[in-house]
Amino acid sequence: MLTGQNNFFENFEVGAVYRHARGRTVTEMDNVLITNMVLNTAQGHFNEHMMAMTPFGHRITFGGITCALVLGLASQDTAEQAIAELSLDKIRFSHPVLHGDTLYAYSQVLAKENSDRADAGIVTFRHIGINQDDKVVFEGERRVLLRRRMC
Repeated sequence: MLTGQNNFFENFEVGAVYRHARGRTVTEMDNVLITNMVLNTAQGHFNEHMMAMTPFGHRITFGGITCALVLGLASQDTAEQAIAELSLDKIRFSHPVLHGDTLYAYSQVLAKENSDRADAGIVTFRHIGINQDDKVVFEGERRVLLRRRMC
């Protein structure tokens, strides 16, 4: 695990996998408040009666919230030295997240490359979110311009 001090461009090795220290339990407020704020009114997030009759059995958390929570859990280690977020893609939600689930994050370093700046390089991460039952709930790839350690 990284700790926030050793997360400059040079500290990441291609192939390394990090389990981030923090976890986060998803609350009903996360789903209701944030989902309403982005004007997502999908029944799967708000209609408990309808969702009780589905294989999920309950309302599910908006994927944008799941993504944001996993990236947030990884950010202490992968964004502390970020200069710019370059891309976020290949997003996949493979298991529903329900109120009360606790999420944890892992990050794998997929690639490193030089940038056009002497003080920074580009790192590509695969971020993975799992729940309390070790089921993968989120995967996504993120490219970030990270500060180099200056001597």
